[in-house]
Amino acid sequence: MPPVNIHATGLVIGDRGVLVVGASGTGKTTLALALADHFQRGGLHARLVGDDQLFVSARHGRLLMRTPSSISGLAEVHGIGPRPLPVEPAAVVDLVVRLVPAGLMARLQEEAVETIAGCQVPRIEAEERNVAAALLLAAARLELPPFRQLD
Repeated sequence: MPPVNIHATGLVIGDRGVLVVGASGTGKTTLALALADHFQRGGLHARLVGDDQLFVSARHGRLLMRTPSSISGLAEVHGIGPRPLPVEPAAVVDLVVRLVPAGLMARLQEEAVETIAGCQVPRIEAEERNVAAALLLAAARLELPPFRQLD
């Protein structure tokens, strides 16, 4: 099956891929760059895969994301336009963060999945344009610092 072009921003944190989806203007790029910065400061490898558009495809039952070559290495800064930054060429998606209006986000979320390109990927919903809350949700769901699995 050929890759599908989707409107999303993707990044890698450590060995985990995160796909941020939502309507235009909901803060996908801002969240992805804040997540990368937060975890880089904590000593983890974290880098953008692609901003605004990604090619996704199923590979061995996992969802793979990569950026179109025409926009690789660029992130759009609202009000200024595209700016260069280091990127990863591709990553497996381990979590989908769907940005939603505050009133539509459940206070306590059930385990959920999103099917993209035939692959089921764990999903959380985060309030759009609320980077601090979304950062904590993603860290908790991925069991990244400061959260960890209890023995």
